[in-house]
Amino acid sequence: MSRVGNKIINVPEGVIVSTSGNVFSVSGPKGSQEFQIPEGVSAEIHDRQISVKRSSNTKGQRSLHGTSARIITNIITGLTEGFSRKLDYKGVGFTVNVEDNKLSMRLGYSHPIVLEIPEDLTVSVVKNTIIVEGSDKEKVGLFAAKIRDTKKPEVYKGKGIKYHEEIIKKKAGKAAQTASS
Repeated sequence: MSRVGNKIINVPEGVIVSTSGNVFSVSGPKGSQEFQIPEGVSAEIHDRQISVKRSSNTKGQRSLHGTSARIITNIITGLTEGFSRKLDYKGVGFTVNVEDNKLSMRLGYSHPIVLEIPEDLTVSVVKNTIIVEGSDKEKVGLFAAKIRDTKKPEVYKGKGIKYHEEIIKKKAGKAAQTASS
């Protein structure tokens, strides 16, 4: 049995949930979202609580059961609290700034890298940290990954863009390798 799928999801005050067919709709203080529930999985609403059920016990249904429950939980959390992802950048002359819905980055290349910020996300820069915030966990994560892909951290000096909680294991350089032999 799916432990995640069997958990009952509590709906906080100020959030309105509804189902019509296999479309699950949520609206809260930060907007509204819809989720297409897969075939064989259903969501039942009882007194500010949601339970996700599956029709059969096949492997595909079991995996969709837990995934659907988690997506519904993430939608409710995103519309009440929101999600954020922090990225740190490090390097000589690296600058990042936000100007009219574009993220402009100078990362040691011959040209600046400009990324269009999706309309439902907010991006801010504080010292050497880029903060991506939004109500959709998937979009926040995808945009943060896109930012990180522009200049991945290198393993010798740690220069580049990394997630705030990410740990880069640094390697010894050429000089350290020859000194030890």
